[in-house]
Amino acid sequence: MKWNNFEFLHPQFLWLLVLIPLLAIWYFLIRKDDSAALTISSTKGFEAKPSIWSKLKPLLYVLRLLAIASLIVALARPRTVQMSQNTKTNKGIDIVMAIDVSASMLARDLKPNRLEALKVVAAEFVNQRPNDRIGIVVYAGESYTQTPITSDKRIVMSTLSELKWGELDGGTAIGMGLGSAVNRLKESKAKSKVIILLTDGVNNTGFVDPKTATELAVGEGIKVYTIGIGTNGTAPFPYAKDPTSGEILFKNSLVEIDDKLLQYIAQQTGGIYFRATDNLKLKAIYDEINKLERTEVEEFKYYNYQEKYRFLVLLAGFLLLMEFALKNTVFRSFI
Repeated sequence: MKWNNFEFLHPQFLWLLVLIPLLAIWYFLIRKDDSAALTISSTKGFEAKPSIWSKLKPLLYVLRLLAIASLIVALARPRTVQMSQNTKTNKGIDIVMAIDVSASMLARDLKPNRLEALKVVAAEFVNQRPNDRIGIVVYAGESYTQTPITSDKRIVMSTLSELKWGELDGGTAIGMGLGSAVNRLKESKAKSKVIILLTDGVNNTGFVDPKTATELAVGEGIKVYTIGIGTNGTAPFPYAKDPTSGEILFKNSLVEIDDKLLQYIAQQTGGIYFRATDNLKLKAIYDEINKLERTEVEEFKYYNYQEKYRFLVLLAGFLLLMEFALKNTVFRSFI
């Protein structure tokens, strides 16, 4: 039994407190008067002198009951607990998220679009990895490191919130995105190195072949989880800007994702390929990766106990001593 930092080590003894009201009932209602009695034919010759001490006689039994209650609570071992905690990470994980930021990531088959849906889910993923370092690589027709691997989650979160399309050449260079992520992890000293590669298309540009980048990942002992984002069938894709308003125009187009390539990359590196066809599946994928890649954390807890039963034992002894003293002095004539 515990309240905040106070607890009873043996709370089962507290059930004995039920005896206290039963003993009180026994004394005050059932128990016969134990005072000495003298039977005479008449009391006319005696002058009645009522005394307050005779009325206070039950006080002796109250002192005894309080002493018994104190001993019962002492048996339950009341104590306060102060706990200090030390956490040691035994197996840190370095993670690089390689994110496709090509124009097709504005497709509206995920709400409000693929890129914005990803930003929300990726931010939740980062918040669930307090003991790991995370970096971000972005790619379209080319690739670059948006955020180096860091343990400062504020920087990672800020980078995710600012992700947008249009800063890189058009196209989808999956090989370059994967290659840049591998380069980020080459110098890592972490025991586990992971890349989460997300794309919504096929490799159609770039000077790094995706299979070559995969071999580099294998050589560095890097596991790659690949995610193909996009619904099955057609989706509203951006195709032009309105010359008057500047707004992006959309039309339904066939969704093309190189599933075979993404499966190959994942299989070769010991990862898993996922397909995110809507917002819920995208979140479920990141939740699954979060479960698969767990950082081993060793937690040390130190407890400092301060026992409180000694005071109760002393209190019980004092109450019994007071009962004995009063019984043999003040109340001696009434017992």
